[in-house]
Amino acid sequence: MHRHSYSWLLYGLLMLLSTAIQAAEIQVAVDRNPVGLNESFQITFTASEDPDGNPDFAPLQENFEILSQQRSSNSSWVNGKSSRSEQWILRAMAKQAGELFIPPIAFGADSSKPLKLVVNENTAAPQGNDEIFLDVTASPEQPYVQSQVLYTLKLFRKVQITQASLSEPEIKDALVEKLGEDSTYATQIKGVDYWVTERKYAIFPQQSGVFTIAPLILNAEYLSNQRQPRFNGFFNRPDTETRRVASKAITLNVQAVPASFKGPNWLSAESLKLSETWSDSSLQTKVGEPLTRTLTLSAKGATVGQLPELLDKTAIDGIKTYPDQPVLKEDKESDGLTALREEKIAFIPSKPGEYSLPALDIVWFNTKTQKMETAHLPSVKLTALAGATDAHVPAPPATSTAPQEPATSPVTTSPITVTSSSDTRIWQSVSATLALGWLLTIVVLYRRPSTKGSTAKRVELVPETALEKTLKRACWENNPQAAKQALLQWGKAEFGAESLGAITAHCTGALREEILALNRLLYSGRNQDWQGRNLWQAFSTKPAATSGEGKSNDGLEPLFKI
Repeated sequence: MHRHSYSWLLYGLLMLLSTAIQAAEIQVAVDRNPVGLNESFQITFTASEDPDGNPDFAPLQENFEILSQQRSSNSSWVNGKSSRSEQWILRAMAKQAGELFIPPIAFGADSSKPLKLVVNENTAAPQGNDEIFLDVTASPEQPYVQSQVLYTLKLFRKVQITQASLSEPEIKDALVEKLGEDSTYATQIKGVDYWVTERKYAIFPQQSGVFTIAPLILNAEYLSNQRQPRFNGFFNRPDTETRRVASKAITLNVQAVPASFKGPNWLSAESLKLSETWSDSSLQTKVGEPLTRTLTLSAKGATVGQLPELLDKTAIDGIKTYPDQPVLKEDKESDGLTALREEKIAFIPSKPGEYSLPALDIVWFNTKTQKMETAHLPSVKLTALAGATDAHVPAPPATSTAPQEPATSPVTTSPITVTSSSDTRIWQSVSATLALGWLLTIVVLYRRPSTKGSTAKRVELVPETALEKTLKRACWENNPQAAKQALLQWGKAEFGAESLGAITAHCTGALREEILALNRLLYSGRNQDWQGRNLWQAFSTKPAATSGEGKSNDGLEPLFKI
């Protein structure tokens, strides 16, 4: 009898545990944040599994008006595993301005998490009774040099647009990046209903002083309000009108680096995070075996070109350092640009003992608090244990790169594959293989036909406009590493060249000299001394690689598709 009772009790506990484990996780998101009062916006609830019950949206109605709602499901089968998600999409409008919360919504026993939403008072007003008008804002209007300015465009319309194109923001000595996708929503101004298409940009002024963001120009074709003929045939085109609309110009007063900033490199951001991970958390390795450190620096409101190098190049007696190529990323979200730099460094000791790595400090300027801050990683102690043979630790084969570019060759992943110091014959074999590979590469390059007069036949693997933008940014920010990466992409696409030295064989005049100067500077380690304007000038005046046929010359980008 007792055994039977225990069985039921165990069964009940297992059922409760199973229910807890299977509770559906429900995510909540909005299409933009902040939103304006009297502007519709979208709330999406997503469940990865079937929730316990149907949602109860009644708590939303305290601060929001629900205009419409729909439900959708998605199923997929990948690598023998099935997955399914449910979505509830609501179009809503805030009842008041301020900081509001989307409350937790119950899905039976399951529940979503709250989400803060900022609702601003509507500031845009139509010019007279315009059917189409543009509103632009920039924040802040007095930024520091190289700091992010969020530039927001809103197209208001109360007519049906059939075709439209919009110019890009133009400002002297500044980098401009489009953020995310356009969003469309409804709003009401003085009792008049408007549809709004919103687009955002991040602007990074590269010089201090007073600059003007030129007005944006919209060319729009829309259905007129004239009544259509009674017998409007299939081939008759509806009556349309064309309107050209201009936004206002915005002036930025860009401030210089504050005198109170004491860091070695100017870095401004809204927030910054510095972290590290190790291949072995015990920070122990054997002589001749690598211990890999991964350093990650992310900054919101900054570009990758602004992020400094993280590796401390101070030599440590008894340990060799082999850095990998840095990983550079930029996330373009609606609230701004977020830059990330990741560096992997392999440390290989040549003798047993303890080794101390110095602390790492990144000094930066917080644009929100207007204060200088320091991101800090404490000093680290590594322990090298005696291996099978400690007599000699051969250098990894990555050091056998081309003589003219030994410090910046892209072949830098070999040090991480080091496994033992005792088997020197393996290293000798690998080194010999790599040396043979380099000899074959030199022979191929030497026998490669001249590219003079054949530039029109090259296949452009990297879009020219994107490549020029990347190189231009690196040159303007005086970032030699980023300039090198852009040149390598260009050289590989244009000539099949894998190094700066190989690229110069296909260049002449000022461009060749600037690339050689960049290569020498990277090898010397004096990266902070580089000025990139001359390289950009030489690159931008080189003969065009393609004829440019088929490209639009109106400078206008489609705003939305019909």
